[in-house]
Amino acid sequence: MKVTEMGEKNGQMSESLLLGGLLALAGGFFDAYTYLCRGGVFANAQTGNIVLFGLELAERQWLRALTYLLPILAFALGVVAAELIKRRGKREHRPDGALHWRQTIVLVEVVILAVAAFAPQNLNTAVNISISFVCAMQVETFRKVRGSAFATTMCTGNLRSGTEQLVLWRQNGDRKAASKARHYYAIILWFIVGAALGALCTNAWGERALLLTCAPLLAAFGLMFREEETHASV
Repeated sequence: MKVTEMGEKNGQMSESLLLGGLLALAGGFFDAYTYLCRGGVFANAQTGNIVLFGLELAERQWLRALTYLLPILAFALGVVAAELIKRRGKREHRPDGALHWRQTIVLVEVVILAVAAFAPQNLNTAVNISISFVCAMQVETFRKVRGSAFATTMCTGNLRSGTEQLVLWRQNGDRKAASKARHYYAIILWFIVGAALGALCTNAWGERALLLTCAPLLAAFGLMFREEETHASV
């Protein structure tokens, strides 16, 4: 069954709440893992790394500054890579049964994470670069949940938008605003659960705990393909 690029009105699976939750679960896990196990670096949102990079520059700690700069650059490259895969996927004709470009990106994420999980502590910088690259690909690829802009690897924007929709609902009684607020807070909750699981699993299994993030990603991969078949048959 061909995986088609369908718009919001058709309930595109890549914008479903369940798929967004699975990706947010992995996103929360990433941040807990890199912070606890890979040298206190944030892999998802690069604001923390940018601040720490500036602090290290101010103290003239050039090598330590580099450990924060490299994930920032990797994040930028991840966005570029996702866009290139997207453009190629939309340009080329895909036969029935071929993977959607979003599914291709998820598989790339899984491969990178599986390799990174076996890297020793002396390769922490390389692991942080890899995870930042993965997070950038994910946040660039999955940008909406049920038609609203979301992020699955960071929470600040979701918290702002969810609270905004909550205020609109309280002021105007807008049921759509209430629904959107629930969606935003649900994604945040998934992220928190992922961070908690990341902390517990990292403390228990160390570097190999990263392998567990492949589970929600593979579930998202399969869910995307199966649900598109369902829509196509309706």
